[in-house]
Amino acid sequence: MSRKSVLVIDDEDHGRHLVKQYLESYPDFFVAGECSNGIEAIKYINMMEPDLVFLDIQMPGANGFEVLHQIDHVPNVIFTTAFDKYAIKAFELNAVDYLLKPYTKERFDNTMGRLQANAISLAKLALNTLPSQQHYLDRIIVEHQKRFKSVSVEDIMYLKADGDYTQIFTPDTSYLSSLGISAVLQRFDPKKFVRIHRSVVVNLTYIKELYRDIGKTFLVLADDTEFNIGRSYLPEIKNLMI
Repeated sequence: MSRKSVLVIDDEDHGRHLVKQYLESYPDFFVAGECSNGIEAIKYINMMEPDLVFLDIQMPGANGFEVLHQIDHVPNVIFTTAFDKYAIKAFELNAVDYLLKPYTKERFDNTMGRLQANAISLAKLALNTLPSQQHYLDRIIVEHQKRFKSVSVEDIMYLKADGDYTQIFTPDTSYLSSLGISAVLQRFDPKKFVRIHRSVVVNLTYIKELYRDIGKTFLVLADDTEFNIGRSYLPEIKNLMI
């Protein structure tokens, strides 16, 4: 099993040092880097694509929640903070755990045990679960100019996250769904719709070409709309290449 990379993000030196010290007990994990502010955090998460991030909340540049809303790569996240008022929001963002400073080695070990147990459970689920006969939508009903319009899913070129909403684009117009992009994507056939960025899903039918420029990969749709493919989503696109 390959070792898991860790990025430690905290604006206080002793906060980063404590995480690194406690991680020495876990040979399956290694510290790939550390950051002291939110701007660095966004940059290094996207560049390094770590498996796990220890993330402080109140930092200069961007707070921990702002960091998570601006990254392409989505790692496992363990929040580390001196403020308990953010715990509910942290778990709404699917955080592994919420370490309230000052925390002990025992509390840290409990969190790492939870992380490793979750990883084992997901691995077993992937091995033991047979594909289900999921029903995917052929048409959707969306509000447009104070009316509700029936739209064929085949006509949807791409989806784009808009805060807690989703913009749905067809060759002729666009619509706004009150659902988040992940909830919309669950209703569409994954053989036809693929996520290429945290905030973008494209219909494979409309892909015109791909190209690389300055170390990044771009996707061009039939109407010449271009998107930068997030690095964590590249493997799925590469699987389409023969």
